[in-house]
Amino acid sequence: MCNLSIMLQTLDHILAPLARLLVARGIPFGDLTERLKGHYVQAASEQSDGKITDSRLSVMTGLQRRDIARLRAFEHKAPKPNPLTRLVALWQAHPDYSHKGKAKPLPRTGDAPSFESLAREVRQDVHPRAMLDTLFAAGTVKLDQDTIALAQTAYVPLAGSEEQLDYLAENVGDHLAAAAENVLGPHPRHFERAAHYTGLTAAQIKSLAERYNAAQMALLEEIAAEAEALKARTPSGASGKFRAGGYFYSSTGETPND
Repeated sequence: MCNLSIMLQTLDHILAPLARLLVARGIPFGDLTERLKGHYVQAASEQSDGKITDSRLSVMTGLQRRDIARLRAFEHKAPKPNPLTRLVALWQAHPDYSHKGKAKPLPRTGDAPSFESLAREVRQDVHPRAMLDTLFAAGTVKLDQDTIALAQTAYVPLAGSEEQLDYLAENVGDHLAAAAENVLGPHPRHFERAAHYTGLTAAQIKSLAERYNAAQMALLEEIAAEAEALKARTPSGASGKFRAGGYFYSSTGETPND
C-alpha cells in the first residue's frame, strides 16, 4: 500500500495542471470541493463491503455525516458524446462514403452518398447544416461549390469551446481511469506506456513530435476503420466500449502560463 506522503506527492503532479485549467476557466474553489465530495461518497459507496451506512461512508471519506446524507444523491454526469467525431470516422470507414480508407468528396444534399445522408446516419435530431458549419469552422472540411471534402482525418474542436472541454474530459478521464485500475488491481489491465527523455533541443523535440504524430494518427485511423467494420456486424445489445489515444507533451522545464 502506498503511504500518505507518496499519495499526496502523486496528487501534486495530477492536480497542478487541473488547478491551472480551473483557475483559467473561472471555477471557484468551493465548487471544486463540493464536486469532489460527491465523488468521494460515490467511490466509498462502490468500495464498501456489506451494508452502506452514513457512518461507514463518513469514516471512509473523512466527511461529516450531515454531508453524507446530502451527497448520496450525487450523480456523476458523463461528457456528452460528440457526433462529429463519429461522423468523421464513419466517413472514412463506410464503403458508401469512402474508398480504401479515404473519404470521398460528397455532394452537400441528396440521397446517399451525400453529406446530408451521412449526417443523418449519425444523428437524426441535429440538422446536417449545423454539423457542417461546425466542421467547416474547425477546418475539418473544405467546400467547393456544392461538394464537401474531408480536409482533416479527425475532428478537433475549436480551442476553448465546450466541445473541446468534453473532449478533454473523455480523454483524460479514461486515461486516469485506466491508470488507477492498473494501480488498484493485482495486475495491470490496460495498456499504458510512455517514452520520456530530457536534455533535448527544441528542434529535436519538434522532429520527434512530427514522427510520433504521424505514426499515432496512422494507427488510430487503422483502429477506427477496423472498429467501424466490426460495429457493422455486431449483434444488437452489445454494450462494450473502448477508447484508444495518444499524446505528446513537451516543455522547457518552466511552469506553463497563459
